[in-house]
Amino acid sequence: MLARSVFAERAFFQIFSVIPSRFFLCGPTASGKTALALALAEAWDGEIVNGDAFQVYRGLEILSAAPSEKEQATCPHHLFGIIDNAESMDAAKYAALANPVIEEIENRGKTAIIVGGSGLYLKFLTHGIAEAPPGDEEIRAELKGWSVAQIYERLKELDPDEAARQNSQNRRHLSRALEICLVTGRKASALRQNFEDPTLLEGLKGIVLNWAPQILAERISLRTRVMLDSGAINEVKELPLEAGTIRQAIGVREIDAYLNKEVTLEECEERITISTRQYAKRQRNWFRRESWLRSVDGSLSLARKIVEINRWD
Repeated sequence: MLARSVFAERAFFQIFSVIPSRFFLCGPTASGKTALALALAEAWDGEIVNGDAFQVYRGLEILSAAPSEKEQATCPHHLFGIIDNAESMDAAKYAALANPVIEEIENRGKTAIIVGGSGLYLKFLTHGIAEAPPGDEEIRAELKGWSVAQIYERLKELDPDEAARQNSQNRRHLSRALEICLVTGRKASALRQNFEDPTLLEGLKGIVLNWAPQILAERISLRTRVMLDSGAINEVKELPLEAGTIRQAIGVREIDAYLNKEVTLEECEERITISTRQYAKRQRNWFRRESWLRSVDGSLSLARKIVEINRWD
């Protein structure tokens, strides 16, 4: 059960606030999204919808920091652990799954609380799907022989705007962006034009949890240690080699290296922590561009966060 202070704020909501039919709760990894989502679901009698790229999978609950069974039992949760670990997943597939679920929740007069840190997945819900061409196996085969640096440099030549958006070390994302350029003869960044449409922001309500970078880094370090102590290593050990998208989750490659005796457990933990901090920085940069999201101080108590959420302009 949540603290009494949260219950006290519930009356505040019912008197002064029009509860939204859908609400986006965003933030970097380890920012406290799950705890706040549970508090909001209780205050609003809402239902939680997963907006995380890896929490949709079965078999990686610990490493992806999915809500526990106990937490999920407190209110309805949707799109957690529904995909087999051998299946591929992307933002378009996610949107096709999530939109009907959100609409069904709204049709029942409930609030859909969409929770996650996967920016593109959430963007496809708020701004629609950016239509991309199907993959070209010949181009993909050729790009496999290129280094990440070569792919990045070629993308900068063809689409500098897209290159600037991308992580210069993310081979999968860079390859897909370059593939789109080569297949269509157009810039991959052109697919994001609907992302800039201000009319699509009308009526959107959501927040992003923000922490001082050093404090968030400490939270990430602690959570990494807890994950490793709580079974994340066994999760990765049991993943099949043919598993697709799920193997791109932070921690899988690092734990694989530990299981193969390429690094020590301490080195494994350090690598996961560093990768997660880098990812959190990219998440903060992404959400900073989402001007419609209200920033809420992650260090506030749950009750104070709820009050802040209620203070819409």
